Amino acid sequence: MHLRLVTQVRQSLPIVWAGFNLALFERLNPPFPPVKVIRFDGCLRGDVVHLRLNFFLFQQDWVSHIVDQQQTDTEIFFVDKGIQLPFFLSFWQHHHGLLRVLDEKNGNQTSIVDDITFKTPFLLTDYILYPLLWLQFAYRRPIYRRVFGQQ
Repeated sequence: MHLRLVTQVRQSLPIVWAGFNLALFERLNPPFPPVKVIRFDGCLRGDVVHLRLNFFLFQQDWVSHIVDQQQTDTEIFFVDKGIQLPFFLSFWQHHHGLLRVLDEKNGNQTSIVDDITFKTPFLLTDYILYPLLWLQFAYRRPIYRRVFGQQ
């Protein structure tokens, strides 16, 4: 399954990239399931992100490796790939894109693109999980706008 959300913010590309850190990552986590960050190396190739999801009766670890990261004058992106996933996922790849937007009226802005490919063990659960994941990532949009809302 493929999921893509785009959020435009009112900050320049370098400022948004500099803000992609542990503090932002922790703010982006939705209320459920509660997430504990075990390890967060960053957003560069070779970095590791290890999370522990708390479903109250049990916990699940989620480990992703940053498998790619590139930067140009108009785009910065990094890709995390799930290495150890919760039971309800069998594949996860998340392309985090930051795109420069030149707006004559409002100056330099940035589009934050969450482009996700995922699979569950069964096709039916792909369709069941899709709206839940969409909500989880839509939850990030107002946070991005608050954090990066000032020029």
